[in-house]
Amino acid sequence: MEAVLETKKLSKWKVTIKKIKEHKHGYVLLAPYFILFFAFTVVPVFMSLGISFSYYNILETPKFIGFSNYLKLFLDDEVFIIALKNTLILAIVTGPVSYLAAFLFAWLINELKPKLRALMTVIFYIPSISGNAFLIWLIIFSGDMHGYANAFLMKWGFLDNPILWLKDPKYMLPVLIIVQLWLSLGVSFLAFIAGLQNVDKTLYEAGAIDGIKNRWQELWYITLPTMRPQLLFGAVMQITTSLAIAEVSIQLLGFPSTQYEGHTIVTHLIDYGTIRFDLGYASAIATVLFFIMIGANLLVRKILRKVGE
Repeated sequence: MEAVLETKKLSKWKVTIKKIKEHKHGYVLLAPYFILFFAFTVVPVFMSLGISFSYYNILETPKFIGFSNYLKLFLDDEVFIIALKNTLILAIVTGPVSYLAAFLFAWLINELKPKLRALMTVIFYIPSISGNAFLIWLIIFSGDMHGYANAFLMKWGFLDNPILWLKDPKYMLPVLIIVQLWLSLGVSFLAFIAGLQNVDKTLYEAGAIDGIKNRWQELWYITLPTMRPQLLFGAVMQITTSLAIAEVSIQLLGFPSTQYEGHTIVTHLIDYGTIRFDLGYASAIATVLFFIMIGANLLVRKILRKVGE
């Protein structure tokens, strides 16, 4: 029996070697990317995981301290708990909502004429590449009577005095959610538009023959299953974006924000990694975030497999 298993392993190894030789030119062309990816992504991830079990401040040699960083993170660091709560709220709200909104807008815009569709695509994608996006929202949510939000609400009698949108803890997280929803539509929207454009139109004719009666059934049984790669890409981008919110919070709410209402896991990571230079603790924060992202991606993959069933 063992001899048979060894023979099978050897035959599989020979087949693998043969395939590598057949496609050696392709592997040579891919080699630069894989080398860079391994050197600057895979290796740093494992280094960060190792450093998370140490005390390391750049100036001294890392000192192994076991799980102390993780125990401190969850048991003693109240600011991290606030950051974790804020991150999960932002991810749960902005992730699914922006994902569904991006697909809905893409689905509707895909029905337009080519020139109008191209114009609307550019309009929806602009927030993702606009360098002055934060400036616009700073003007809208300015805390004086000249801010657009305050001016509008005061003009129509909803307010008597202006609200400090970006300083009052009661409003800071809702404002952050609104801005993040606006910023996060672009990349997924572009992927969905591309996916919708690549759906084979003959599938709809075949579906009509097989008994599909309306647009919703077309969407569920034909469009979505055909777009699985784009749906998965959009989901990964939304998860990554919603769990890694930092710049928008820093630009709008300050760093640190009032009562840490805009604090997220990434801003906490920035605090310890680039200001306090406690790289062991920062690596522990990064590791926790990494596993949260992995778990969220696995969950989304499981859900997307059921599309069209």
